Amino acid sequence: MILTDYFRSQPDAAWDIAKQCGVSHGVIRLPEDGRFDYSDKAHWDTLVKRFTDFGVTPVAIEPMPNELHDHIKAGDALRDESIEKVISMFPNMRAHGIDTICFNFMAHIGWLRTRSDFPERGGAKVTEFNMADFKPTGAKITAEELWANYEYFVRAVVPEAEKYGIKLGLHPDDPPVPRLGDVERIMISKENIKKAVYGIVKSESLGITMCQANYFVMGEDLEKTIEEFADRIFMVHFRNTKGTPNRFRETYHDNGDIDMARIMNAYVKNGINVPIRVDHVPTMPGEVSTLAGYDALGRLFAIGYLKGILDATEGR
Repeated sequence: MILTDYFRSQPDAAWDIAKQCGVSHGVIRLPEDGRFDYSDKAHWDTLVKRFTDFGVTPVAIEPMPNELHDHIKAGDALRDESIEKVISMFPNMRAHGIDTICFNFMAHIGWLRTRSDFPERGGAKVTEFNMADFKPTGAKITAEELWANYEYFVRAVVPEAEKYGIKLGLHPDDPPVPRLGDVERIMISKENIKKAVYGIVKSESLGITMCQANYFVMGEDLEKTIEEFADRIFMVHFRNTKGTPNRFRETYHDNGDIDMARIMNAYVKNGINVPIRVDHVPTMPGEVSTLAGYDALGRLFAIGYLKGILDATEGR
């Protein structure tokens, strides 16, 4: 597996912690300042140099830029323009050796938690989703519309991804519930994601981001899921959790319901060698949170834990 971490487009404390933990490859977020031109090679050159000068090689993009993807998922008037901009990314990604992009199909409401201060071990705080605390946003979309928008997108984008050897890794809905108010969700089960990956466009460029805690919360057998998707797992989010779809919380990576070492063995057994990164870490005592789940200090434990399991499992 390729040990990575999640790097925002500008240096921050998380960059330093990842580097100090021995991470040399990055899943990177593109700039969201309104000035980054997805089709401009010079913009990509400058961005990638920022990482390589720091000693990190970008290998994947996450997320597909929201300013584009939101229109695509909603199927609104800017959908076609947004799809063209996504396609314009591919030659620039390929030129810099970045061959994977993580996308999702959560329209109007992305990954969602209802609180960010659930008490974890030793006074750390984690995020929680509780359906009882969810307040509808007023947005509306049906499952039928989402499937139609998804099909429109993959039929337009996958042939272009194939030309450049780009892999599109579909992330499951988080939380994996069928609806949030009047916003329906479709990537909420293994069977639906199989339909999305194998049943609409036949292509080795279309696969999944294996966010293992999401599949676990769905109630899926993780080892069986890894085996069934082995040829299409393009990235792994190494994450642990406790609970069920309507109420669950994040945990320290060693304190949830998933046997993390056993799951790592499943990846290795199935020959999966893709970028892997820790996900949704606790906010540690004394830390001022800037983005719950993505604060810096929690990554110190999480990356070390992941490295230890990787070394033990892969016999390093």
